[in-house]
Amino acid sequence: MPSNRWLDKTQPQTLLMATMLMYVNAGFFLLSSLAGGLPGLPFLLVLVIGPIAAGWGVANEKKWGYWLGVVLTAVVVAYLVRYFWFGALIELMFYGALLALLLHPQSRAYRRIWFR
Repeated sequence: MPSNRWLDKTQPQTLLMATMLMYVNAGFFLLSSLAGGLPGLPFLLVLVIGPIAAGWGVANEKKWGYWLGVVLTAVVVAYLVRYFWFGALIELMFYGALLALLLHPQSRAYRRIWFR
């Protein structure tokens, strides 16, 4: 198994879609932050570098990648629910779908068996 893959098409489709959605969410946040002015370094690390690292970890079947993705996504969902505004509805839907994909029983079963 190559250890430097960005997507693993042999994983269940829930994990494959979660990996792709982590990359897409990181890209959207980077584009929106470049358009509206760069936020502080902690936000950039958490919302851009974190999901990319988590996606890479999931694609390479690493437990830390899975748990990093779950924790980061749960924190973002909690923040969006707590400080809800109508403009964040689409963002909340993307992160909610990502959390549902990561916590799906098929994803959890695959992680329990194959991830190191």
